[in-house]
Amino acid sequence: MKTLKFKTNINCSGCIRSVTPFLDGEKEIAHWEVDTENPDKILTVSTGTLTADEVEDVVKKAGYKAEEI
Repeated sequence: MKTLKFKTNINCSGCIRSVTPFLDGEKEIAHWEVDTENPDKILTVSTGTLTADEVEDVVKKAGYKAEEI
């Protein structure tokens, strides 16, 4: 299992609700969370097989931006 971190524009509970079905729907994501208190709105993802680009694509499908840090 690897942990990936991304700078995002997911900045409130409404944004988290919007992105949840996309991240929860990706079976290769074991766990994820967004730190909305951090100025960079850090998304942390635990996955066994996904690459950073694949996670960024999932977030993009939800209408948000993610950039690996």
